[in-house]
Amino acid sequence: MKIAIGIEYHGAYFQGWQSQPNAAGVQDALERAIAQVGGEPVRLHAAGRTDTGVHALMQVAHFETSVVRPLSAWIRGTNAHLPAWVRVLWANEVANDFHARFSARARSYQYILFNHPVAPASQHGRVGWYHRPLNTDVMQQAIQLLVGEHDFSAFRASECQASSPVRTMQRAEVIRHGKYFIFSFRANAFLQHQIRNMVGALVYVGQGKLSVSGFAELLEHKDRRLSPPTFMPDGLYFTGVDYDACWQLPHCEARWDEGN
Repeated sequence: MKIAIGIEYHGAYFQGWQSQPNAAGVQDALERAIAQVGGEPVRLHAAGRTDTGVHALMQVAHFETSVVRPLSAWIRGTNAHLPAWVRVLWANEVANDFHARFSARARSYQYILFNHPVAPASQHGRVGWYHRPLNTDVMQQAIQLLVGEHDFSAFRASECQASSPVRTMQRAEVIRHGKYFIFSFRANAFLQHQIRNMVGALVYVGQGKLSVSGFAELLEHKDRRLSPPTFMPDGLYFTGVDYDACWQLPHCEARWDEGN
């Protein structure tokens, strides 16, 4: 039997999604909890990996099990064995050929940036922060240049192990809500640190350190060494996965601006 689950977590408490030697990954916590419910070890496969400090509003993963439990047990039972900063939101039985990663058509992320002279106390660890005023208009112009199929080497971590830097960006937008800037991205897949590197460059545009044409040149030159520094992970959220309707999964997106 194969079970798919939707997951929410606070990334500041983990060393990323992936299982770690010290068992400090989100995957480690979930696999331990699910094993308590099923009485056997399981291996989780996720739609996408997140780094240390990165959050998820809707991560999707699957596991295989030989035991039969009500779907409610995979939710409430698992949550009973989890720390408060990670939760299973739903569980669905899926066909044997479903794969949380390889069946995904697209992934979505949002980056939440608090723009104010003083860093937020109540949102510490949950949002990024920049202290100087930012120009919304020029950032909106620059971010549109990311839409479409591109070689994103300019925004790729040096240790990224992806076989190709080419990705198709289906949506890239930034809007302002009071003191917050909300950056939204949707693509078939993302490179390591890609979003944090793009946000870092867009903040340079917003403060006038980089022109819109200069941002376009960064993308065109495909050289990470020419790009601004990687932005902090605090404000980055994995917000959803797109699957074909044939898998009959619940709605797999939960945007930050709709729930906060």
